[in-house]
Amino acid sequence: MGKGGSLSNSVLKSILLSYSYVAIWIFLSFTVIVYNKYILDPKMFNWPFPISLTMIHMLFCSTLAFLLVRVFNVVEPVSMSLDLYLKSVVPIGLLYSFSLWFSNSAYIYLSVSFIQMLKALMPVAVYSIGILFKKESFKSNTMANMLAISFGVGVAAYGEAQFNGRGVMLQLGAVAFEATRLVMIQILLTSKGITLNPITSLYYVAPCCLAFLFVPWVIVELPTLRDTSSFHLDLPVFGTNSLCAFALNLAVFLLVGKTSALTMNVAGVVKDWLLIAFSWSVIKDTVTPVNLFGYFLAFLGVGWYNHMKLQGLKANEALKRAAQVAGDEEGKLLEEKEVEGGGGRKSDLQD
Repeated sequence: MGKGGSLSNSVLKSILLSYSYVAIWIFLSFTVIVYNKYILDPKMFNWPFPISLTMIHMLFCSTLAFLLVRVFNVVEPVSMSLDLYLKSVVPIGLLYSFSLWFSNSAYIYLSVSFIQMLKALMPVAVYSIGILFKKESFKSNTMANMLAISFGVGVAAYGEAQFNGRGVMLQLGAVAFEATRLVMIQILLTSKGITLNPITSLYYVAPCCLAFLFVPWVIVELPTLRDTSSFHLDLPVFGTNSLCAFALNLAVFLLVGKTSALTMNVAGVVKDWLLIAFSWSVIKDTVTPVNLFGYFLAFLGVGWYNHMKLQGLKANEALKRAAQVAGDEEGKLLEEKEVEGGGGRKSDLQD
């Protein structure tokens, strides 16, 4: 009874911890999105400089990551040559900088709810780019699923009351760059046996982002900032905003490390619905029935995609276990044969 009770307590503790990681990630992701919208939207804080905001985040994250890795030795740096850094990390940093720049820019033109609906296209982009780079195999049923998601997002866009073509193009560009970055991580890092946690990822990638964003910042935003009083930063606002962005990276590490990437995908769907509800009820963005119907169709497609991914993972695990069992049985048979063979030879010698 005692053992059963302790097992139940252990399982309950594990479940509670998993839900805690999910709740922390949803809260921080929710906070960063709404906070960025608040800063960038001309109707709110009215600081519409997305490149500058992204650079502030990258500078803050680079500094903290450097302190944690090099000064306090909280995380060990990854062994990486200059050649590997230039060929692998730098391209990923370039893609990440454009992804963040475009996604932050979209907040100036689009509502939070509609941006979340457009982000439903991420599996479509990742799968399509994966096929392009031969990291995914073409499957007609998966492609049909991708088309269903795209159709749902198209319906949501058709029903958007505050549709803005420039904002849509920026968000779609952000999705494309982010999907390419995820595929490139598999090709340039994971395939070489290199894994980066959020802190080491920021340590290596954030300075690249900062460098890549400097040129467009000088051309696009610096002249305007120089001519306005907006150049004077509100330190409490930007400091807490950057801290939330850094904490979100740690929350991703906790969630994926302690649960799974699939759990984060499911939690992301919950977060999207919460953001849509918040956008409609608090920010007073217009959410139409056609919006919701289209996103619901996309949501079903994403849900089915995640289900198929889970089934694939289970099938792979089953194959691995079967192979392991078969290997163990083959090893036992070989041992038995060796013993029998040795016994026979020994008796011959004795005779």
